[in-house]
Amino acid sequence: MAETVLSMARSMLSGAVSKAASAAADEMSLLMGVRKDIWFIKDELETMQAFLVAAERMKQKDMLLKVWAKQVRDLSYNIEDCLGEFMVHVRSQSLSQQLMKLKDRHRIAMQIRDLKSRVEEVSSRNTRYNLIDKSEGTGMVEERDSFLEDIRNQSASNIDEAELVGFTKPKQDLIELIDVHAINDPAKVVCVVGMGGLGKTTITRKVYESVKKDFSCCAWIILSQSFVRMEVLKVMIKELFGDGALKQQLERKLVREEDLARYLRKELKEKRYFVVLDDLWNLDHWEWVRKIAFPSNNVKGSRIIVTTRDAGLANDCTFEPRDAGLAKDCTFKPLIFHLKALAIDDATKLLLRKTRKRLEDMKNDETMRKIVPKIVKKCGCLPLAILTIGGLLATKMVTGWESIYNQIPLELERPNLATMRRMVTLSYNHLPSHLKLCFLYLSIFPEDFEIQRSRLVGRWIAEGFVEARAGMNIVDIGNGYFDELINRSMIQPSRLNIEGTVKSCRVHDIVRDVMVSISIEENFVGLIGGDIITSVPEENFRHIAYHGTKCRTKAMDCSHVRSLTMFGERPMEPSPSVCSSEFRMLRILDLNSAQFTTTQNDIQNIGLLGHLKYLNVYTSRWYSYIYKLPRSIGKLQGLQILDIRDTYITTLPREISKLKSLRALRCCNQSYDFCDPVEPKECLLVFLLLPLFFTPLLDENRAKVIAKLHKGFSSRWSMSRGVKVPRGIGNLKELQVLETVDIKRTSSKAIEELGQLTLLRKLKVNTEGATVKKCKILCVSSENLSSLRSLHVNAGRDGTLEWLHSVSAPPLLLRSLWLYGRLGEEMPNWVGSLMQLVKITLLRSRLKEGGKIMEILGALPNLVLLSLHLNAYLEEKLVFRTGAFPKLKQLEIYGPGELKGVRFEEGTSPHMEMIVIGWHRLESGIFGIKHLPRLKEISLGWGGYVARLGVLQGEVDAHPNKPVLQLKYDRSEHDLGDIVQGSDAVQVEEAMEEESSLHPEPAAAAGESSSQAVIHMPMTNTRQDDLLHTYNSC
Repeated sequence: MAETVLSMARSMLSGAVSKAASAAADEMSLLMGVRKDIWFIKDELETMQAFLVAAERMKQKDMLLKVWAKQVRDLSYNIEDCLGEFMVHVRSQSLSQQLMKLKDRHRIAMQIRDLKSRVEEVSSRNTRYNLIDKSEGTGMVEERDSFLEDIRNQSASNIDEAELVGFTKPKQDLIELIDVHAINDPAKVVCVVGMGGLGKTTITRKVYESVKKDFSCCAWIILSQSFVRMEVLKVMIKELFGDGALKQQLERKLVREEDLARYLRKELKEKRYFVVLDDLWNLDHWEWVRKIAFPSNNVKGSRIIVTTRDAGLANDCTFEPRDAGLAKDCTFKPLIFHLKALAIDDATKLLLRKTRKRLEDMKNDETMRKIVPKIVKKCGCLPLAILTIGGLLATKMVTGWESIYNQIPLELERPNLATMRRMVTLSYNHLPSHLKLCFLYLSIFPEDFEIQRSRLVGRWIAEGFVEARAGMNIVDIGNGYFDELINRSMIQPSRLNIEGTVKSCRVHDIVRDVMVSISIEENFVGLIGGDIITSVPEENFRHIAYHGTKCRTKAMDCSHVRSLTMFGERPMEPSPSVCSSEFRMLRILDLNSAQFTTTQNDIQNIGLLGHLKYLNVYTSRWYSYIYKLPRSIGKLQGLQILDIRDTYITTLPREISKLKSLRALRCCNQSYDFCDPVEPKECLLVFLLLPLFFTPLLDENRAKVIAKLHKGFSSRWSMSRGVKVPRGIGNLKELQVLETVDIKRTSSKAIEELGQLTLLRKLKVNTEGATVKKCKILCVSSENLSSLRSLHVNAGRDGTLEWLHSVSAPPLLLRSLWLYGRLGEEMPNWVGSLMQLVKITLLRSRLKEGGKIMEILGALPNLVLLSLHLNAYLEEKLVFRTGAFPKLKQLEIYGPGELKGVRFEEGTSPHMEMIVIGWHRLESGIFGIKHLPRLKEISLGWGGYVARLGVLQGEVDAHPNKPVLQLKYDRSEHDLGDIVQGSDAVQVEEAMEEESSLHPEPAAAAGESSSQAVIHMPMTNTRQDDLLHTYNSC
């Protein structure tokens, strides 16, 4: 593992060199008499870096070289810590205050001189033992050559796992084994078995997407080796029955595991469900899921797919208990599908696609003809091995492929886990040094965790892993790193947006095993919690991640820790508080995935963390009762990311304007639940009856009540989820993301200053209750935001956005537009000038076709998503004209409204793939889907109904692209109309279109009466505001 030690040392040196250059340039270094020492340190580090480049290219790397590299790595850490403390000392005080703190100055100066001595000793040790043969490194081209730069500049053109070659027949075989047409059969278990890297999850995902339309509810559940039971039950309820069902179950004061399990069994008993349990590791996990979640007497033809590496375990995945013995009915035994490696031809095609080559290239290139079959054979035809090696080969010239082939383990021809790990290590060793740290950093996250791109890239930048380049936005550079890891198949795409951009990723468990192993060996990451406790020397902890359940940890030295990430429950003593002075070098504090309630005490001493660059207290899985940002936040002048969403903070302190390095400021507060200001009498009564002062000091209910009271009083009982921003917000010149600003409570001066944020890319504002004057100031400010890509304006349920018509110079780079509020009958004319617009969402806009909405939107050349909600469009028919919407892929219609029918003319929307209807009744129906050549799916979600469903199904069946019709409710609850099959469906549809165009009112009325006879709308007893809570979310 000498290669990994060398690459780690080299990567660490980059950060230390950068820090030394910044410190040496500061005026304070001259006053303290250490400038020459810092310049010396910087120059020596650069020399060491050059030696390490040569060392990495040496074929023979002995133990002495490995020890020296470790010394360089640890020295780099210490230099960064010391110079980082020096820079914080300089940045946080005025010159007079710096001069007065002689004790601090003396301590830092002595540390710098000690480091200089250590640098001299480590440098001379290389010369003394002649560790590196410089001749082997000369003439070599650095890894960032022009060829690799061309590869890196490409977008993440990874091979989507859903499109892997060679899976067509196995997919069909697995579908036949599932037997989706057996409607009244007992529930069955199908196990997909194969070693890691064969593609079990991939083929199961393809089958899941193909057959889920035949089931009333579906869920994809990942069972990692250390999953949290409550979290699994929550995910199951959410995927099977929706967010609303989960929210309803969690509203009770005390939610136990058995409560959620009982709900699951009750709801699934009479439903035809399809559940995938991905990555099952032991029989105990299966027994728990079987007993607690699945009803034993379901006879609706339900199916469960289990993916596992263990064939013996697969035989025991049955609905019968373990002790059933000979009495076990053979009909309850699982069906087992053994996945095999790819055929030679399919494996060759996959390798060529990953390396961006064609069969023609291989035929015309003798080198490729010889080496490609050898590489495929040596990879054992395993998809993971081929993709990983292919990602490496894609960065090399074909002439260099032979060298990579010689490094692939021979054992891969008869693969096992050990050889697969060696193959992944080979790919890691060939990563550029700047990507190695980024890759290892992923070991912080738990197994099978979905990692958000924006979260990861923001953390990389804050850690200093992303190297700035002149004329480029550092976020774009970080995104390039992410894309390159995708291209190399070191990480796997998990979720893509409608444009095809990867928004989140996962790490294959074999790849994760390698990265965790290297991270622990290099003292890079400490994983604590559950069954994971790393034995890293206390003084070398740099990144700590708490996983799993509550854990009692031994006392540790946290003074060198740079990142603290919470994934489990709150650690028990003697662990320090998250804002303790013990974490004095902390750069990253990330509570986003914590499974405990955060309170005001957790951030009260945030000013102690002077090095902090990334602060995320948005607990997406739990609750937060933080209600005030301490004024000491102003001391964190290096802070780049501040995420305080879903807290009870309503006002930002004036000190926020001091954070001139801030790049993203995300804040929106929690909505009221037990006290609704719309009902002031009831609200007052609640507070008078609350035994606030009689509750224990640390009781969670007390923290909750105080947070809600503070929110009410500080916002004057405003219903807005935005925050008041202070004057001086215009000082934050680096800001690229700002959400969500409460325009009503923010001063006119501060609104005006928003126009000074010229780098802003994403802006969310809430204008509910704001004066027309303030809204017009916002208009003027927005015209200065030339970099804006995303604009989100929320005027509330009864608010108006008609002032948007006065915008004269809109941000022309806008790609996403989200508007909630009345626009009047016309669409603002400037929307037609947004040539880059990709997504538009309109809510309660109350537009009419007299305003030429479809003409304006239909002419936008890049529009991909059109989403209409809650009376956004007041006409009864939505017509897509010939030649309009050239790039549109998805149409969404949500919420009650006047719209009754949708019609597509021939030659419209040639790229349309998906139509989604939710909480809306199309009483006339959908016409003309035969004119949508790329249509893949029509989804009728919760509360979504279409008249004459049988006719629509006939059209879908007759469509040449074979789209699917997804239903959330059983077909019996829909207006089926006349069930028509095949070509007859086209004739009926043409007749209905003609009738609809000639006699729109009678047709609509007929559709209404027909649907009312059979449709039972679940919305009748539901408050409309409850259905709209997502529209006011962050």
